[in-house]
This record gives sequence, structure tokens and C-alpha cells, in this order.
Amino acid sequence: MQTNTNWRIGSLFGIPLFLDPLWFVILGLATLNFGVAYQELGTVWAWSAGVAMALLLFASVLLHELGHSLVARSQGIKVNSITLFLFGGIAAIEEESKTPGKAFQVAIAGPAVSIALFLLLRLGADVLPDTSSLRIMIGDLARINLVLALFNLIPGLPLDGGQVLKAAVWKATGDRFQAVHWAAKTGQILGYAAIALGLAVDYFTGELVTGLWIALLGWFGIRNATTYDRVTILQETLLKLKASDTMTRNFRIVDANQTLRSFADLYLLETTPVQVYFAESDGRYRGMVAIDDLRTVERSEWETKTVNAIVHPLTEIPSVEESTNIAEIINKLENEHLPRVTVLSPAGAVAGIIDRGDIVRTLAQNLGLRITDAEIKRIKEEGSYPQGLQLQAIAKSTTNSQ
Repeated sequence: MQTNTNWRIGSLFGIPLFLDPLWFVILGLATLNFGVAYQELGTVWAWSAGVAMALLLFASVLLHELGHSLVARSQGIKVNSITLFLFGGIAAIEEESKTPGKAFQVAIAGPAVSIALFLLLRLGADVLPDTSSLRIMIGDLARINLVLALFNLIPGLPLDGGQVLKAAVWKATGDRFQAVHWAAKTGQILGYAAIALGLAVDYFTGELVTGLWIALLGWFGIRNATTYDRVTILQETLLKLKASDTMTRNFRIVDANQTLRSFADLYLLETTPVQVYFAESDGRYRGMVAIDDLRTVERSEWETKTVNAIVHPLTEIPSVEESTNIAEIINKLENEHLPRVTVLSPAGAVAGIIDRGDIVRTLAQNLGLRITDAEIKRIKEEGSYPQGLQLQAIAKSTTNSQ
């Protein structure tokens, strides 16, 4: 389980607000930049104005992300948080919009807020005297919001322009996954271009800090565009793979008419007993045998009572059909806190069982990932996915976006 190192500073419209510790780095750099630029106001006023402008800069970023968040909430989508960090801000929106039109609305909301702030601040600066220091500051903040809007409209993920491009391709092709791949690839290309530009700026102008910052922005873009692409590939795989592709037959069929004593002696004392038993009689499955239910029966009755006494009928146990996709199975396991589910054939017979280890193994095989048998065993025993693999969140987003 990943540890959240961000600091919660409050909430806005019920949306939790967080600060990444690295945010203070850019806050300091922004303060330094503005403080140096405003030296004509006097040393004290210059640095005071620098701090104020740095905070107003991030207030603008916050309002930008709030624009995305409120539009998403108006579509019934949960917004988990807004976080300010080294490269600006990000709204943690839980799932994709249902249509390309609604996705466009969420994407364009942030730049629209920034442009509205630019117009309002520009209007406010114009009514102040030309020599007013406040006019200079408000004018600078207006230009910052315009730059924020225009920069975010660059057409590549993870920027808002990439989200707009995704919505446009989604509308044109009808394929959300293909749209994300296109927008992510564009984001990667732009990221590499930014790194090259940063190196060129450093080489030809000697502006090391400026060049490094541009290159860092490019690296950030590549990393996040790649993440979008990988998550989308995983979502496609979750929908493509079915229960029949994932299930195993790691269960044993026992006679429903045998006594509990016979059942315990034959199976439970084995050196490597299986996890799941199904009882049958007269050629029909009667249900699942839960080992823990043996404890509810007095040992003195084990000689007379049969396995039928502790059977859970198939109609009452958690089950899925063979055609159910993995995304739905993950959601069922997590939402109902289940160790496993039973897979039933169209005829209602037991076809297999699926637990978290089976899911991870199947995904690894289909995505070309390496995972050891020891790790699969750990997942099966502990009932938890590998650290950093947010399968539950991805599966929820996948099914909600269908």
C-alpha cells in the first residue's frame, strides 16, 4: 500500500486540497523571480510582492484545476482531490466522462477559467493608474493566466490540450482507447521535443536554468503520457480477457453424501489441501463446501451428518459467467471483499475459480510482464495486489466508462 506524502491543507467545495512537498521548491523559485523583477519598488516591497505573486500564481493554478473538477462533478464524476506540486496542479478525477462531448467539457474548463481570469485581471489593471505598482502586478498576473491557458492547450497528454485532442479523436473514431493512444503519442513526441529544446537553449544561450526547466517539463510530459498509454493498454486488456481466460480448476469435487468425518479424513488432512471444494451427488453440483463451516458442527455429529449439511448452494455463492470480463471480476472481488469467485458455465455447472493471483498471472502473461510464482503465491495467500498496481481503481474507471 502506497504512502501519501502530500500534505492536506483543507478543502474547497468538498474537494480535498493537498500540497506536494516539492511545491515549496517552485514557490521559492517563483518568489525569487518576482522579487528580483520588482526591485524598483524597494527591497521590502519587492520581496513582499514576490511572495504575494507566487501565492497568487498558485491560486490561479488552483482555480484552473477547480474548473476541471466542478465540471466533472456536474457530470456525476467523483473528484478525489486537487494537488499542487512542482509542475503546477492536478485534479484527481476518478473516471472518464461518458461521451467525447462531456470529456471535452471537462478538458476545456481549466483553460476557460484561466482565460476568464486573464480578461478580468486585464480589465482591473486597465482602470488603475499607469504608474501604480498594483497595476504592474495585476497585469503580470493576467499575463501568467493567459500563458497558463495557452500552455495547457498544447495538444498532447497530460496537458488539457491532449485531453481536447483525445475527445476529438474519440468523437471522430468512436474509440476512446484509440483516442488516448493518439493523444499520449503526441504528448511523448512533444516531451522529447521539449527536452531537445531545453538542451538547445542551454547550448546556444548558456541559460542553464531555463534550459533545464524546459527539459524537466519535457521529461514530466513523457512520463505522464506514457502512464496514460500504459493504463489504457491495461484497460483494453481488462475488457478483452474473460473469466474463461483467467479461471483455474484448483478445486476438488467431493461426494455430497459422504459423512463429515470421511470428508475430513480424506481431504483436510492432506499435506497440501486445496482451498475450495464443491460437492456433487447424482451427477449434479450441490454447492460449495466451506471448510470453516465444519467448526459449526459438533465433532460428535461428524459420523452421522453428511457434507450436504454444510454445502452452500451455487445460487447463493459469489459467481460470474464465463463471458464476464476481468474488470467486472476485479470490481466484484473488491466491492464484496471476496477471496475468490466461482465461474459457472452456461449450464450452471462449476467451470473454475478466480482469485487475485489468477488475475495478476493472466494479465502478466498477456502484457508480457515478468512475475514470479512466489509472488503469485503471495498474492493468493494474502489476497492483495502488488504494491503500486492500482487494479481496483483502474477496473472501476474501465467499467464506469463503458
